[in-house]
Amino acid sequence: MDCIIERGTVVEVKEHSNYQELTVSINGENQRAINYHTLTGRCKKNDSVILNTTAVQLELGSGGYHFVIAIEGQELCKELRPADGHIMKLRYTPLQGRVLSVEEPASNYHHVLKEAKSIDGLPVIVGTLHSMLAPAAFAFNFTTAKRLVYLMSDGAALPLSFSRIVPVLQQRGLIYKTITFGNAFGGDFEAVNVFSALLAAKHVCQADAAIILMGPGVVGTDTRFGTTAVEQGVFLNAINSLGGTPISILRVSLADARERHQGISHHTLTALEQISLVRGKIAVPLILKENKRINEQLLHLEQLGYKIVWIETTPVFEKLIKSGLELSSMKRGPQDDPAFFHCAIASGMSAALVAERKQEGK
Repeated sequence: MDCIIERGTVVEVKEHSNYQELTVSINGENQRAINYHTLTGRCKKNDSVILNTTAVQLELGSGGYHFVIAIEGQELCKELRPADGHIMKLRYTPLQGRVLSVEEPASNYHHVLKEAKSIDGLPVIVGTLHSMLAPAAFAFNFTTAKRLVYLMSDGAALPLSFSRIVPVLQQRGLIYKTITFGNAFGGDFEAVNVFSALLAAKHVCQADAAIILMGPGVVGTDTRFGTTAVEQGVFLNAINSLGGTPISILRVSLADARERHQGISHHTLTALEQISLVRGKIAVPLILKENKRINEQLLHLEQLGYKIVWIETTPVFEKLIKSGLELSSMKRGPQDDPAFFHCAIASGMSAALVAERKQEGK
């Protein structure tokens, strides 16, 4: 694995809760960088820093940021010393660090997860893009007052703090708690894998519903299986194996210029057709009912055993537009590609209805 390394000088520091946004001078040119201070320590103006500039130089979708690897002259990061944690994330890399995982013996919840075997029908939404989180969470909370917990996978960005929308959703009460699993880190709770993360959502966070999505970013290669989005099918299977209620978000676009993402994206179809062993319900917004291409794709899913449930999403969509939340997917907002956001809304509403029925014992 190759990476491009450069040195820079810190010109300006903007503090956020879990990271620093920097302006750095590289060869006399000011550029943007992110410093995760729990990994590398805190930067201050005029610090000399070592940066990974690979993604920007390759023009990848990292948001145009370099990332600080180290601060020259700073040998110890005291923030990498949480009490009792023995589980490593970013394992066997120069930035590996320990966390207190919710399952491990030093955790206050070890005894809970040692006995837990089921999530008892918990509705769990699973999608393929981080940009689905805000509309799904908004729709869930519009429909019910119950607790929604976000589980972030390691399919894209690994630090939860790279997400700008998660703290906003938590501040607004649209997400109750966060759990990061695999090599993702920075949630309210850390978990080793998706199974223990799901069990923690149910038995530690006391969630009424959960949503699993990767962080910002996604890997794609224009091949059927060469994308991190296939994790959707894997997670649907995990939910089913633990006795939960899996709910898929369809990735739909009527504006994407790429053939493979028009209508229902090939990412979603691959996960549902060839990876997921679960044949449950799929919530679809009513606004798509007259779309010929999408109906042909849905008919194929029905033939595989899925049940299509049509949901009226327009009132929630209109409220979402006025919510003030930052909403964008592939640089398109709700007005540019409304179908994408309607589909996330449909799944959020579906999960809320399952949670309500579950409490009523139906």
